[in-house]
Amino acid sequence: MSSNEVILYVDDEKLARDFYAVVLETQPTLDVPGMVEFDLGGTTLGLMPTRDIVDLVPGLTAGSGQRCELYLRRQNAQDWLDRITHAGGRLVSPLAPRSWGESVGYALDLDGHVLAIAEA
Repeated sequence: MSSNEVILYVDDEKLARDFYAVVLETQPTLDVPGMVEFDLGGTTLGLMPTRDIVDLVPGLTAGSGQRCELYLRRQNAQDWLDRITHAGGRLVSPLAPRSWGESVGYALDLDGHVLAIAEA
């Protein structure tokens, strides 16, 4: 059996954990120093402190390209975008029809990672 995990590198693990708990409306499945995980239904979202990845991967420096877009297809996309901003994230593009056939809104989490919420 295989599974997928997306890891976002964050400046403040506890702050990021609390942000994603509000946005995803769920508690982490793992919450230990150095790693927080949320079940996204077939994929795991991991949150790792930036300082830890710098220690694990020689030559990597904080902010040197470890950015990611989390693209979530969800019902009630506007409700999701509202939760993101309520939790302290920043809306950068409102929910709107996109050229590939989905309505998508874009926001940034507390560390500047892109959260794309597509209407399912």
